[in-house]
Amino acid sequence: MEFIHLVIDFILHIDQHLATLIAQYGTWIYAILFLIVFCETGLVVTPFLPGDSLLFVAGAIAVHGSMNVHLLVLLLITAAILGDALNYTIGRFMGEKLFSNPDSKIFRRRYLDITQGFYARHGGKTIILARFVPIVRTFAPFVAGMGRMRYVHFAAYNVVGAILWVTLFTYGGYFFGNLPAVQSNLHYLIIGIIIVSILPGMIQLVRHKVNGSARAQIP
Repeated sequence: MEFIHLVIDFILHIDQHLATLIAQYGTWIYAILFLIVFCETGLVVTPFLPGDSLLFVAGAIAVHGSMNVHLLVLLLITAAILGDALNYTIGRFMGEKLFSNPDSKIFRRRYLDITQGFYARHGGKTIILARFVPIVRTFAPFVAGMGRMRYVHFAAYNVVGAILWVTLFTYGGYFFGNLPAVQSNLHYLIIGIIIVSILPGMIQLVRHKVNGSARAQIP
């Protein structure tokens, strides 16, 4: 439980924690952010790591000169691409085994069901769209690997999605983060980004439950 509280506190106060990390580790912050983005996109056991809010806040902090925003964007795009590529590979070769236990607390089948719902609605473009939806972002490449999507198609969607996701949020933070209204309300903005980000996933979860209940009632 303490770990969960730490994660929640880090996400909700990511601006403060990120500023502290920069002060403590200097240029190593690039490696830290690279690792967070890589793990959040590349490992199905870490969907709880911050994504959208992390990119926006990193861009906002870069305004003050503590980081080179262009180098940051390049590194995080690379991290996102490599993360999804790893996730695809894990899904392709180990997917069914990892999710064979329906009672697993780590490899939850319902996350796969939500992601498969996105694929049913959007096809291969899910790889791009999922970049903007927490949890689905982590499982989309995994499901693509399980479904044996052709790697050349996956790679194209992967690169486009990574570029759009990282540039929009990071440069968004960089260009708007210096506005007084944004600076004074950054905490609320972070919460807003989180809510808007998880909304599509929650809608898909509700649809999945409703459809499942409807099918169960059919005689």
